[in-house]
Amino acid sequence: MNFKKAVAFVFAGVVALSLASCSSTKVTRVDSGEVIDLSGNWNDTDSQQVSQEMITESLTYPWYAQFAAEHKSVKPRVIIGSVLNKTEEHISTETFIKDLERNLINNGKVTFVASKDQREEIRAERADQAVNSKNAKKQQNESAADFMLKGQINSIFDSNGKDKLKYYQVELEIIDMESNETVWVGQKKIKKVISKSSYKS
Repeated sequence: MNFKKAVAFVFAGVVALSLASCSSTKVTRVDSGEVIDLSGNWNDTDSQQVSQEMITESLTYPWYAQFAAEHKSVKPRVIIGSVLNKTEEHISTETFIKDLERNLINNGKVTFVASKDQREEIRAERADQAVNSKNAKKQQNESAADFMLKGQINSIFDSNGKDKLKYYQVELEIIDMESNETVWVGQKKIKKVISKSSYKS
């Protein structure tokens, strides 16, 4: 390596180190309830708003009033089944299901029944209690669900140059566990237009 190449090499290293030292990462804490939409993808705001609106809507339909009339003071027991992601992007359906659970429980109009996985974990704990505890809970006291809530998330993407359209359609249904009849079908649509500006120096 001749002198000129050595000097150029050293100079390039100094510049690289200088640029690296100038770059920094800034983290800003924001309120968890603040609406922030950076990419236009499905996010926490969509999950929270859709779950709240659809659960509230579902409890205003005839199936709920009919059950209340037939069973007097007994609340319908509801379990959440599968929620399928039919979109091309990664969506945490587990988070959406948790938002649905929270809204079901907090509205106070239904009794929420634990999911299949949760029941298996609870049953294993009760089995352990039966061996090791004097006040073990009985297996046969489980409450069976009267209705199942399940659904899917679909999407359509479109683009034209700098502009993109993201359209989400969430479909939920409530099924009578005894008759297999669908007693409610709900649909929520979200449409987002994402525009990117180009800057010229």
